[in-house]
Amino acid sequence: MKNILLLGGTGFIGSHICEKLARLQVRVTVPTRRYEAARNIIPLPLVTVLESNIHDEATLTRLLDGHDAAINLVGELHGSEAQLNRAHAELPQKLARACTAAGVRRMVHLSAVGAGMEAPSRYLRSKARGETAVRESGLAATILRPSVVFGAEDSFINMFARLQRVFPVLPLAGSGAKFQPVWVEDLADAVIACLKNDDTIGHTYEICGPDVFTLKQLVQMAGQYAGVNGGRGRPIIGLPHP
Repeated sequence: MKNILLLGGTGFIGSHICEKLARLQVRVTVPTRRYEAARNIIPLPLVTVLESNIHDEATLTRLLDGHDAAINLVGELHGSEAQLNRAHAELPQKLARACTAAGVRRMVHLSAVGAGMEAPSRYLRSKARGETAVRESGLAATILRPSVVFGAEDSFINMFARLQRVFPVLPLAGSGAKFQPVWVEDLADAVIACLKNDDTIGHTYEICGPDVFTLKQLVQMAGQYAGVNGGRGRPIIGLPHP
């Protein structure tokens, strides 16, 4: 596959996938609302950034012309039911229809670990609706469910490092919650491996790292690796459940 349409290509995960595809001599088209948001990937060879409204189905169909596959990474962590549904359920449905109209059969779709119709969060329920839209589309699709993704530019570990630079003590809700974080480079490799391997078509894969940590442990490591308080991090107080 030499021409890929990548939705969400300007984000943390997308930029790593763009770099890897560029090294493989794959042409990548990245639509974005704001051209300046793509400053990290604009210099990459074979990457074309276009200002486009990806929520318009006719625009998606035009963008897909001449492409071999589509990758959908679009995700919103926060928002109302309607906002999350628009990003995680309606967009995959529009993309699937646009792929069908443009004759593009292959898709890799990024969901999330824990996605389910009965999941406790709006985020995970909306991700589940997106998965259903992809599965029912009839496309040659692969779905990936990553855990929390970490890397040099992530918004999760870095957020806790920044907080510890500001506060002498860090109260933490859900400190015992368990995570199995995945490195962004490994996730990017997994996305590309799925594109290369037709045996992954029709499958859903959970993408996690090898180690399990509590939230408290992750926050402690964030402070330590960021050099906060002489590399010791700040004291963390686990808050009780409400």
